[in-house]
Amino acid sequence: MIPGELVRLRPMEPSDAEALWRWNGDPEVMRWMQDGYRQTLARVTASLAERARNSYQDVLYGVEARADARLVGLVRLHGAEPETGIAEIDVYLGEKDAWGQGYAKDAMRTMCRYGFQQMRLHRIQLTVVTENHAAVHLYRTLGFVQEGRLRQVFRRDGEWYDMFTMGLLEGELR
Repeated sequence: MIPGELVRLRPMEPSDAEALWRWNGDPEVMRWMQDGYRQTLARVTASLAERARNSYQDVLYGVEARADARLVGLVRLHGAEPETGIAEIDVYLGEKDAWGQGYAKDAMRTMCRYGFQQMRLHRIQLTVVTENHAAVHLYRTLGFVQEGRLRQVFRRDGEWYDMFTMGLLEGELR
């Protein structure tokens, strides 16, 4: 486990499938995320069971609230290559009662520290829908810098939205 102040990060287990399946089926949780095609609970369970172990290229952790050890979300560093020292980060909280409690901020900070200190990354980057104001604010608070804008690349409810590209360099994490 990787401890943060409010959360612990731990590898995802097949027993986490029900929560993941429930979160991915909640339109409010998935509002600003690419959600693809809905899968059955059996398929989600199988995909977690068959998932390759965490490696430098792809690290997926469940986000547990330290107070009660409840799984509230997930965070992932992926696409990392030692030659470039760059990885992409994704985070989301599926338990809506955990929103606004500081868990996402702590999970991101903890995972970024892990990426910079343990994986020796130089840069962590992400994309975020411009209208996802809470996420954009969170990323800026942590030190991520807006580096670009991808025009009309995310579609939701019949409308096209832009996405920001944001980056965080080693030493910039707040």
